[in-house]
Amino acid sequence: MTPPKNDDIRKRVRWPAEWEPHEATWIAWPHHEPDWPEKFETIPWVYAEIVRVLAAFERVNIVCHSAAVRSAAARLLEAHAVKQRNVRLHLCPTDRVWLRDTAPTGIRNANGRVEWVDWGFNGWSKYPNYARDAKVGAFIARASKRARRVPVRPESKDPVILEGGGIETDGIGTVMVTEEWLLSRTQVRNRGLRREDYEQLFARELGARHTIWLGEGCVGDDTHGHVDDIARFVAPGVVLAAHERDPADANHHRSADNLRRLRSAVDSRGRPLTVVTLPYPRAVSMNGERLPASYANFYIANGVVLVPTFNDSADRAALETIARVFRRRKVVGIHAVDLVWGLGTLHCLTQQQPATAR
Repeated sequence: MTPPKNDDIRKRVRWPAEWEPHEATWIAWPHHEPDWPEKFETIPWVYAEIVRVLAAFERVNIVCHSAAVRSAAARLLEAHAVKQRNVRLHLCPTDRVWLRDTAPTGIRNANGRVEWVDWGFNGWSKYPNYARDAKVGAFIARASKRARRVPVRPESKDPVILEGGGIETDGIGTVMVTEEWLLSRTQVRNRGLRREDYEQLFARELGARHTIWLGEGCVGDDTHGHVDDIARFVAPGVVLAAHERDPADANHHRSADNLRRLRSAVDSRGRPLTVVTLPYPRAVSMNGERLPASYANFYIANGVVLVPTFNDSADRAALETIARVFRRRKVVGIHAVDLVWGLGTLHCLTQQQPATAR
């Protein structure tokens, strides 16, 4: 795919890779019980463990839906021996807690200063209760004292609807997305936008020079194709890709197709990718519903990588594979069997605030 040609736009902004230095991680404290039917009581404890690990490496900004939620979060964090000096509790109403999708995307401008790209949000074109989540980006921009811009469609001036879990970068101008998310007729985000329109959008807003299009996301993903459950950049030119080897599993043909695409793809420099495969855990289901359990939904922070685990024999292989590619970071497994009942895990609930370039 020929990249867009507006070099002047690309020189103005750069979207840093997740492994580049963070000023902080943003999360939102869980409060929406219907996201975890009959299992909600365990979820705040999982969050406390996530914050405990992250706070040892960087500041954690926690968005709390109400004063009561903020007080409950403070009690649990204290009980979990979290380093309080690295935690900030913010009051901001939310509908759900998946800040990867509702929080803005941090980029650096030509002066190295961090700005927020605040995409429009419409509940993944699926859920009706999203009015509060649609305002989270503006709150984070105010709280972090960083500039914010809202991308709009040139022909209508309507906000561009996107979610952070659907876009992935190597930090040097390559963006990776799926056709299922942006080009299918299910859960349509931006009616009428074509492949080339999205590539121009990524060039304009994220400084992208090249877009890699994968096919489908993983089974059970109610976002309809987010890339962060199937393939992740871990270094320039290196991708970790989830691969299901069992031909009887519904993820097999999807992941095999994505592997073929990645092995024939190039990055923004025109260089072939190095593709390292991650296993899938066994199928995780709840009440007959297949859940999007994937080791690819890890989160890279300063000095540490948090990896979802599923009490599965593949946990060890996944952790070892991720540790091999992140030799200078500690790799920590976080039990996610209950967490994934909310249809997301570690990458879905976090959003990094890049550090200002020095």
